Amino acid sequence: MKIESVDLFYLSMPEVTTAADGSQDALVVRVRAGGLVGWGECEAAPLPSIAAFVCPMSHGACRPVSDAVLGERVEDASDIYRIAAKIEYDSMDLLQAPHVWSGIEMALWDLLGKARDVPVWHLLGYRANHRKTPYASVLFGADPQETLRAAQAIRDKGFLAAKFGWAPFGDSLAGDEAHVDAAREGLGPDAVLLVDAGQVFGADVAAAQARLPALARNGVTFLEEPFHGSAFAAYGELASLSGAVAIAGGEAAHNAFMAENLIAFGKVGVIQIDCGRIGGIGPAKRVADFAAAHGVRYLNHTFTSNLALSASLQPFAGVEAFDLCEYPAGLQPLARDLTRQSFEIGSDGRIAAPDAPGLGMDVDEAVLSAYGVDVEIRVGGRVLYTTPGI
Repeated sequence: MKIESVDLFYLSMPEVTTAADGSQDALVVRVRAGGLVGWGECEAAPLPSIAAFVCPMSHGACRPVSDAVLGERVEDASDIYRIAAKIEYDSMDLLQAPHVWSGIEMALWDLLGKARDVPVWHLLGYRANHRKTPYASVLFGADPQETLRAAQAIRDKGFLAAKFGWAPFGDSLAGDEAHVDAAREGLGPDAVLLVDAGQVFGADVAAAQARLPALARNGVTFLEEPFHGSAFAAYGELASLSGAVAIAGGEAAHNAFMAENLIAFGKVGVIQIDCGRIGGIGPAKRVADFAAAHGVRYLNHTFTSNLALSASLQPFAGVEAFDLCEYPAGLQPLARDLTRQSFEIGSDGRIAAPDAPGLGMDVDEAVLSAYGVDVEIRVGGRVLYTTPGI
């Protein structure tokens, strides 16, 4: 199959706020090859990612991603890895390249799965598709009472686990303790409770450590991203102090090496990978294998659409021990309605990657029209990009 076209769709809600909600806009990717269509999604700012695909070459190691993709042949998984290696080398100085390639790479796996009539997890070498316990991933409330109500609503929907994250966590020790107490009260004593600090402590180990007693008291399973994504020394120090509360991170990894270093030097107990950032499904699978070999729990980072959620489940679908998965529970309509399929939580409280060919998700093209942002990129009088036709 020859890659005939790569179309990038910039979608946005009418109003985008400062809330840490990644579902407010999206860059959706459509790849055509061999009479088939594959879909992917980047977890990145859409406009610079589009630019990374079409920009003029700066020099031999700063080429547009399109140079390594358009016209290439994809017959099996090795071709996807081959194209990825070319982008890593030829676009090494184009720092947005991993983000835009992530969505294209997802779409190529989707396309290859459709061509072979098998799900992506099968292409990755798995022979079983193990169900995962989804944790409802939401933001902390503006105050503890709002957090309490959110936790009660999650419990009432039947979730067995939940994660609360970002502001106002980190504003004050007393406030953080109150929010965690409220989350536990609302969820009840038996649900899995997780906390995401959203990198608020930078590399301040003492500040993060001060929160550990409240987390331990409330039976929090892990504290996610207390520090900058590359603050490996801080992660390692806190991990040595955290006791029963595991330290988690990895969503900021833009390549597999960053994630492996977070395990090897940051000593995290949980590694969280976003397929829309790390370079797609292939490098995420590499990290899942690395995590399994080092006794670290792997799970997905996903806070956008069901298309991205399906992609994020593929790299660890076949590992029964990796039994938790992130499940965005407060999506904007743009992300919620992007695909015709969604993930229904079963009577056992679990979900699984689709068994359908590819990623098992059909994009609703009406959503592309409804939320599409009209963009044109022109350089030196030459049009490099215009919003593609649906």
